[in-house]
Amino acid sequence: MAGKFPGKVVRAAVAILCIWLIGAAARAGADAQTVRLAMVNVPDDVVRPLLGDFAAQSGKRAEIVYTGNDPFAVAREGKADLVISHYGHEGVEPFVTGSYGLWPRAVFANQIALLGPPSDPAHVRGLTDGAEAFRRIAASRSRFLVNDSDGNKYVEEILWARAGAPVKGDWYVNRHTQGPQAARDAAREGAYTLWGVPPFLRLKRQSPMDLEPLVTADSVFQRIMVAIVVNPKKVNGVNDSGAEAFQTFLLAPSTQARIAAFRYPDLNQQVWWPAGRHNNARE
Repeated sequence: MAGKFPGKVVRAAVAILCIWLIGAAARAGADAQTVRLAMVNVPDDVVRPLLGDFAAQSGKRAEIVYTGNDPFAVAREGKADLVISHYGHEGVEPFVTGSYGLWPRAVFANQIALLGPPSDPAHVRGLTDGAEAFRRIAASRSRFLVNDSDGNKYVEEILWARAGAPVKGDWYVNRHTQGPQAARDAAREGAYTLWGVPPFLRLKRQSPMDLEPLVTADSVFQRIMVAIVVNPKKVNGVNDSGAEAFQTFLLAPSTQARIAAFRYPDLNQQVWWPAGRHNNARE
């Protein structure tokens, strides 16, 4: 009997191992059905309503695991399968050239806007040409407060050049403030400024202010965003097939149409734009 006991122990151990392996395989199969999305803190508004459609169409589940300033750090740690970011984000180039991410695909664009007081002293509301709005602000010497972040300042300089480089007199104010502070100052002073529509709407819901998006339709305001599949050869544990499926889903015509139709409940204007492109040189 004593001689047979080790055999029973071995068989029991083998059985336990098999059960564990089956459970692990089941868990892995379940995890393979989930796509982890790491995003900058803007596209949550437009992506979250699409998650149910993706699940219904693909049988896979996508979840937003991170929104913030550095989704690339999360992806490098193996905690995300797909990154969605502005194309101009400082993290895109090192992430891709360092082989952590595959080729970026443009999926949609959000936008900044020319914000201004409801009284609109320069009469720019509803213009489709941001340069014409800038000309009117300069001609009327209406106060313009610089939002001194790189992205907003870049767009401002384009508008200024297109407007004929008007002299920046005392109507033009740069205190080197950015984002929320620039918006609050503009609201308090009855000034115009540039800022992203999604963060502006979030701020205004938290703290009402006399500032509105007055010019949004100029394409120079659009900020292209890309989806980047995390490279499984560089980062362990990546669900690359699921990430590719979600990227393809975002580029599908029906999804691009939904992105174009998205509206904020407190702003009945289009501020998200489809950006899927197939620019084959032979077409």
